[in-house]
Amino acid sequence: MSIYQGLEKFQVRGLTVCIIECQQGSEQWHAARAGVITASMFSTIRALVGGLDSRQQLYVDAILAGKSEADALAIAGYKAAPKAQAVQKALNGEKVGSYSEAALNYAFRLACERITGKPLDEGFSTYQMKRGNRLEPDARARHEQKLGQLIHEAGFVVTTDGKFGASADGLIGDTGGSEYKCLVAPERIRSIVLDGDISEFMDQVQGCLWLTGRKWWHFCLYCPDLAVAGKDLFAFKVARDDDYIDALEQDLLAFDAVVESYRAQLESAPTEHNGLQFDVAIPEAQPQAEPQSAIGIFGA
Repeated sequence: MSIYQGLEKFQVRGLTVCIIECQQGSEQWHAARAGVITASMFSTIRALVGGLDSRQQLYVDAILAGKSEADALAIAGYKAAPKAQAVQKALNGEKVGSYSEAALNYAFRLACERITGKPLDEGFSTYQMKRGNRLEPDARARHEQKLGQLIHEAGFVVTTDGKFGASADGLIGDTGGSEYKCLVAPERIRSIVLDGDISEFMDQVQGCLWLTGRKWWHFCLYCPDLAVAGKDLFAFKVARDDDYIDALEQDLLAFDAVVESYRAQLESAPTEHNGLQFDVAIPEAQPQAEPQSAIGIFGA
């Protein structure tokens, strides 16, 4: 029986989606994620090796958005147009770069999980994941306090084909949602707090907006130790960006094809190599007679 049977379903951009009500980090949550490309990994998937650097990407994006050559050069900080072959390929609409080892390993793990129907790592959680799960209710409560509105814990949002999903930390009203990060690395906290840079998490946030069909999301950094200074919650409102989601969806569909390719290869892979054959019939083990006692053997 499908784990989606009996759940309320809704349509988002041609996808059928449902919400599995479960606590993040629970056995049910891990089981629901098995074989599913999840939002927390979207950025890993899209971080291609040998792709455009940040300035090249700015230049390409500006040109493709219809900016003039002069404006594109100014935006990217160039004095002359970049001549790299990768830039020309990107301007022609071709894919630039290749998947990282981390992304390919993730694809293979998902392929295994789609075959077995259960988590390959048996629901393993890192310290950071456990800490986040432990602090998330406090972060949500603090957010509710500042927002003056109840926030619904959604569990796991997933397409009913089992392809894509996201752990929505909160749903706010009918149009919004929330993501909570409880980071410990000072360089990551500094980038968010002092520079207002949440680009590291944009794929995940827009991914949640994609799968839920909502219009905006609150990205929240929760630092409980800073409560003494009244700085325990930093929040950013992110509007839905359908152009961003279009590109994200195309990249994820391409990655899903890699997962399915691995699945097919795994299902057809030979199990015997270098002349080894296991086609010889192995005789069934014969039941052994009960051992005789020493008295029975040697007499009384």
